[in-house]
Amino acid sequence: MFRSSRKTNKSFPDRNCPGTLNRRSFLKAGASTLGGLTLPQLLRMQSANAEPSVELPQNKSMIVLWLWGGPSHMETFDLKPEAPIEYRGEFYPIETNVPGIRISEHLPKLAQLADKYSIIRSLSHDSPGHVNSTHTLVTGYPGNLVETPPYRPDHPDMWSVISHFKGPVHEGVPAHVSLPRVRYPGAAYLGGGLDPFVMNSDPNDQNFKVDNVKFENISVGRAQDRLALKSQFDRLRRDIDTGQSMDTMDLFDEKAMAMLTSGRAEQAFNIEAETDEIRDWYGRHAVGQRCLLARRLVEAGVRLVTIDFPYVPGQKARSWDDHASVWNIFTEMKHRLPVLDQVCAATISDLYERGLQDEVMFVVMGEMSHTPRLSNFNGQPGREHWGKTMSLLLSGGGLNMGQIVGSTNSKGDEVTSNPFTPNDFLATIYKSMGVPFGTHVTDFGGRPTPLVPSGSPIAQLF
Repeated sequence: MFRSSRKTNKSFPDRNCPGTLNRRSFLKAGASTLGGLTLPQLLRMQSANAEPSVELPQNKSMIVLWLWGGPSHMETFDLKPEAPIEYRGEFYPIETNVPGIRISEHLPKLAQLADKYSIIRSLSHDSPGHVNSTHTLVTGYPGNLVETPPYRPDHPDMWSVISHFKGPVHEGVPAHVSLPRVRYPGAAYLGGGLDPFVMNSDPNDQNFKVDNVKFENISVGRAQDRLALKSQFDRLRRDIDTGQSMDTMDLFDEKAMAMLTSGRAEQAFNIEAETDEIRDWYGRHAVGQRCLLARRLVEAGVRLVTIDFPYVPGQKARSWDDHASVWNIFTEMKHRLPVLDQVCAATISDLYERGLQDEVMFVVMGEMSHTPRLSNFNGQPGREHWGKTMSLLLSGGGLNMGQIVGSTNSKGDEVTSNPFTPNDFLATIYKSMGVPFGTHVTDFGGRPTPLVPSGSPIAQLF
């Protein structure tokens, strides 16, 4: 069992950077833009004017561990030990089980699994802030530089696109579940019905509970009777329904009923069914148990699971946004990286042990990196916003593993081989997930708009 192996761009040092918003501020902003959706509302809001999907053979799922704030490549996957001290920082790289691949000394578990993932070191974009960088990475279109609420995307994110074209792997579960919601993106002109089923509760809590996955205080038979009664009232309105809105409502009532009665979603969320050994392996903290839930959800037929990993409870850092003006990057990374190491190693190993490495892709990324050159604020080291050279990790999905794709120079501030854009990244994701990325969809103005405006899949991964 694999478990045995547990064996120069302008900087933006703004003290009030949105990346340092606390959780309460984020939830308040999110509530003002997203609103509350019950499960039937979520399913019913599926876009009635969505373009027909193109049937492709792939039937894969994807888990994204989102490191909100932007993980520095210089402390994680692309260290530069020979660089001048004002660049290299305090950490050193260690060897992995694949010759030539070295990663941070604070990721020893991942170092023993390098044959089961690939690292892209040459992803680059010019967006300076958290919101516009997120928009750029997950839509392929540059985001608005004015980062003020409401944070509504101009184009659909990759999760909405995949949900739109592929839906869930199995009926009776949502296409996309967020644990909790990744910040800022959305479905834009593809329609609100593609929003994820959001679970904000902490699965590490002993009172953990997920609402809207089973009937409460009502029997299945009683609920079906109520749905039948509702349909009788709906018939009275069909004569004045000039479109197909009533049929659409019926369809999503049926989907909601299917999810609530199948029991598949309820069983997937039942984390108590896992052994103590497995739960301990992933880590008895929110992000560890969310990663374990993600594995359970994709096994149950959920197409997409996103996990927001902004910080480790109890530490000063509230994100991966390591400005010198807010906290010491090295002190916080020493707390944060061992958790990242644990949850990534457990997720990758578990997917391989269960034979899911071809069916499930695991992606670890943020919206940006941070400046290769260190900043200093009253003696406190940190790094500022930077998207020119960033790294991300991919495992499984039937892709080619055990390699580094792309490179940066000795200071980590310029791409030296295989430069990739967010469009190349999205084309790679869409190809792997079976989405026709050359397709056009209709935007808010009625214009045909490409899912990916440029770029090609990263050839080394296929």
